[in-house]
Amino acid sequence: MSAKPLFPFGHGLSYTKFEYSALRIEPEKVGPAGKISIIFEVKNVGDRKGDEVAQLYICDEFASVARPVKELKGFKRLTLNPGEKREIVFTLFADQLAFYDRYMRLIVEPGTYNVMIGSSSEDIKLTGRFEIVGETRVLSSINNFFSEVAVR
Repeated sequence: MSAKPLFPFGHGLSYTKFEYSALRIEPEKVGPAGKISIIFEVKNVGDRKGDEVAQLYICDEFASVARPVKELKGFKRLTLNPGEKREIVFTLFADQLAFYDRYMRLIVEPGTYNVMIGSSSEDIKLTGRFEIVGETRVLSSINNFFSEVAVR
C-alpha cells in the first residue's frame, strides 16, 4: 500500500485556471545570514473570478543530514478576476533554512537550494535555485518560520 497521502497539501479545485510565469530569484548567491527574493507572476487565464493559493517550497540539494524533499516556506491566497495578473514576492530569510546537524547544533549551511512554486505540493509550476555561500552559521534560535509576502 502506498504511503502517500490521499490528497497532497494544498489540494483543491477552482472554477477557473491560473498560469504561473516569470520566476526570478534575487540574488542567486547569498551568505548564511542574508535573504532571497523569490518573484513570479500569477495570472487568471480562465473566464471566472477565482482564488489561488501560491505556495513556496524549498529543498536542500545536498544537506549534511537527511532533509525533507519539500518544505513549505510561504504561501499567499489571491483573488483574481479573469485576465488579471499579479506579481508575488516571497522574501526568504536564510535563517528559515536552519536545521539541527548531527551534533545537534542549529545551523544554516552552505549549499544549493531548489525553489518550487506551485498551487499544491504536487502541482509545482515553476522551479529555480539559489546558493548559500560562505561558512556554516550556528544559530541560537529561529525567528522567522515563514517568508514575508508582497503582492504587486
